Parts: sequence; structure tokens; C-alpha cells
Amino acid sequence: MNALRRLPRRPLQQRFASTSAAPPPARGRPLRTAALVVVGAGTAYTLGALFPPSVATLLSPRPAPGPPKDIFSPESLAYTASLEAKLQALPLLAELRREGGTAEEGEWYETRPYTTVPEHRRVNNLTAGSLRGPGKLALPPLLRVKKDESETVGILHVGRALCGHDGIVHGGMLATLLDESLGRTAIRNLPDQVGVTAWLKVDYRKPTHADQFIVLRTRLIEGKGRKVWVEGQIEDLDGVVLVQASAMFVQPRYAKLLSSAALRQIMGEPEPWEAKHPVGTDVSHSHQGLTAVGEKGI
Repeated sequence: MNALRRLPRRPLQQRFASTSAAPPPARGRPLRTAALVVVGAGTAYTLGALFPPSVATLLSPRPAPGPPKDIFSPESLAYTASLEAKLQALPLLAELRREGGTAEEGEWYETRPYTTVPEHRRVNNLTAGSLRGPGKLALPPLLRVKKDESETVGILHVGRALCGHDGIVHGGMLATLLDESLGRTAIRNLPDQVGVTAWLKVDYRKPTHADQFIVLRTRLIEGKGRKVWVEGQIEDLDGVVLVQASAMFVQPRYAKLLSSAALRQIMGEPEPWEAKHPVGTDVSHSHQGLTAVGEKGI
């Protein structure tokens, strides 16, 4: 008994330390980190699929200033000149000119509708007057037209002031452009070259973003007496179809009483435009120099 009493006693803290098991290593932390990375990547992929850059731009368009009040101010004319230079430098236009040839030698001719029409005649026109200028229809459309008038390829710039939803060109504006471009092809194939829209069907395929060049293609389907059927579409510069349309135009019975000369001037005559009217000049006598005209009658 006395021997037991003489045994050394360890402190209580040391006894607990020697008898308790060591804690296991924290294996869950790397797993949690990996899980968070996987979830984050999956979320980013899903959001990117649901809201790609084009959709993100649609939902939150970049801000842009409104159109200028004076379309003939130095700033407006400088903007129009810059835009015209971009138009002339488009690879698509170079390809169309190379494949179609000149008005004298090739199968296609080039023209700019309304540009030879006096200012007092176009000032109250919707697309050639009210909607012309930077931010709207800053340039007259440039047309490449087949000499037999069966096809037309037009290039046009649409600005930010033509939108319904901010950043997206209004559907009514696109329908108007199609009506006028289809109308040009149809009227050229009517007996007296005077016609009106009987019906127009428009199918919107994709949103048309503003502040870009668009391509309008039209072609003749059939002509029978006073009726002509045509179809066409709007594309972006990459060839993506944005809008499709078909229409029928009718020549009024009183067409022979009307003069088609003014209408032909509006639509653009089959002449070598670059030789007679340098692109970007206003020959209407009311405003000399660079034009800021947005056109009808394409």
C-alpha cells in the first residue's frame, strides 16, 4: 500500500493528452473547394448559353446619343462622310462589283435612289426626308441591280434612332424598307412602271440590331398583266437572314394617265453612278456638298 502511494502521479492534463485520440485530417475541405468550382463553372456555362453576348446586348444595350437636329451641320456631314467611306470599303460591296461588272460591260448596274431628286420634293417623304440623317437613315441606299430588273442587292445603314426596343430596329421600319425595296423590283416589271402594294407578308427571323449595315435582297417571282409577285429578305453582312418577305404589286388602271418619269428618277436610273454622280454628293441644288440623305424607293 505504501509502495502504491510512492508511485509518481502525472498531472491530469498529461493523462488526458496521452489517452485521447488525435483528430483526423480535414479531408472535406478540398472536396468542398472542388464542388464550388464545378458549380461555379456550370452556372457560368448555363448563363452563357441562356444569355449569349447578343442577348446580353439586347437586355442591356449600350447608351447612345440621340440624332442631331441639324443634319447639315459640320458634325453631321463629317459623320456621314465617315459612314460613306465605311460603306465603300465593305468587302461585300467589292465582291458585288467584281462579280457584277460595270454598267457598260457587266450584267448589273449601280444606283443611289432619290439622290438626284430636288430637296423640296423629298423633304416631306418618310424615308427620304423625315427619317434621313445621322442616327437614322444617314446614307442613301446603294443598289446593285441586274440589268433585266429581276434582282436587286441593296446595302443600307440603320441607326439607333430607328428602334422600338432600344438597340433593335423597329419591325415597322424593317417592313417599310422591304416594301420599298420589293416595290422597286415589282414596279420595274409592270407594263407602265407604276404600281402600288396589294399585300405584303413579313416574317421576322432574328432581331435586327441598330447601328449596322444591312443587306436587302429582292427578286422577281412572276409577272402577269397588271400584277407582279416578288420576294426578298434582309440580312446582316455575314449573310444571316433577319427578315423575310413576299408581296404582290398591282398597276392601277389609271396608270397610263400618270407620268412614270419622276418615279424612275426616285428609284434610280440604270446608269453608271460612279461616273455621273460621285457617291456621297448631293445634286439637288438646294444643298451642295456631302448629303445626309436617308432614302425611300430602294
